[in-house]
Amino acid sequence: MPVNLAERFRAPTGRRVRLADCDSADTCGWTKDRAVKRLAENTAHLAELQNRLYAENRRALLVVLQGMDASGKDGTIRHVFGPLNPQGCRVTSFKTPTPPELAHDFLWRIHAAVPAHGEIAVFNRSHYEDVLIVRVRNLVPRRVWSRRHAHINAFERLLTDAGTTVIKFFLHISPEEQRARLRARLADPAKNWKFNPGDLAERELWPQYIAAYEDALSRCSTRWAPWYIIPADKKWFRNLAVSEIVRHHLEQLNPQYPPPPPDLDRYQIP
Repeated sequence: MPVNLAERFRAPTGRRVRLADCDSADTCGWTKDRAVKRLAENTAHLAELQNRLYAENRRALLVVLQGMDASGKDGTIRHVFGPLNPQGCRVTSFKTPTPPELAHDFLWRIHAAVPAHGEIAVFNRSHYEDVLIVRVRNLVPRRVWSRRHAHINAFERLLTDAGTTVIKFFLHISPEEQRARLRARLADPAKNWKFNPGDLAERELWPQYIAAYEDALSRCSTRWAPWYIIPADKKWFRNLAVSEIVRHHLEQLNPQYPPPPPDLDRYQIP
């Protein structure tokens, strides 16, 4: 019987997450050929579901992507969400906050980017940076960032109460796989632009980031906004798993086209 990836990779609610217990190279028995074929089926179906969600215009979907440098956030967006209609699917990449953003609470810039009814929004990094890099780099005191997990849970509950389904993916790679991907950026002229020397400094802080992620996954995987821990050492399986879980949630929403105008058959187009 096929493994239900939404059940397999959902982070537990109310229990401690240990990333060492999660195999970043797991493929659940899938082969690359089968996964690529299934991904194509999923993206075609996602395009239909997105069209219905957009036409229905009552609910929305927010997808959060987080992970270590080189974990594949950009690749996931390209392969899973690239085939969707850009009119109803927006991607926001959250960089270092600007001075105007820093003058507000940490969720101000995030709230401005959440999807409207009928839309799918994808966050490449997100509000979770404010309990990750902010914590690891000591950018704010512990008494500040430690309260943000509760703020995030309340914010995500607000979104879901307003009709937005929130699903969050941690793209889980091993340090060995990250090394290989960073080396590939140096070796391939077409990938040189992706290399950031700062990534090496962040890599030195791997244990601290793991601790920060484990806290975020443990404290913020809720009934209303679950986290999924996606094995991401194999890019093809990462794409499959994310597409399966997004499909699962959109099928649960089951958006419907609105009814046609009354007496449609009376109209004639000369």
